[in-house]
Amino acid sequence: MRFVKLLSVLFFALTVVTMAAENKLGIRDVNHVKFDSTIRIGIAVLPAGEYTVRHTMQGEEHVMVFSRNGSKDEFKVKCTLVSLEKKAPQSQTIYSVEANERVLREMVFRGDTAKHVF
Repeated sequence: MRFVKLLSVLFFALTVVTMAAENKLGIRDVNHVKFDSTIRIGIAVLPAGEYTVRHTMQGEEHVMVFSRNGSKDEFKVKCTLVSLEKKAPQSQTIYSVEANERVLREMVFRGDTAKHVF
């Protein structure tokens, strides 16, 4: 019985350490976003729809991978992480309109301590 308790405590400690290491950038690895109309992010043009967003690193570069739900469409976009003073209370997408096209400039996910700037 002691062995089971010790094993449980070790597993819990390992889980906590792993979770802390994964979130050292202040962002979650996976999020979800919905775009009501076509939007340009960097060089990618994403059609309207719901997306699963995965955060990855390619060397020193932060890359967001937008996978369109219900489709095999996948868009990779480089961005810069900018620290926030505190956890974001809500998700936000900030965009501009250029030549009648929506262009995503910043994205913040609720609970993260960094924003994505494109």
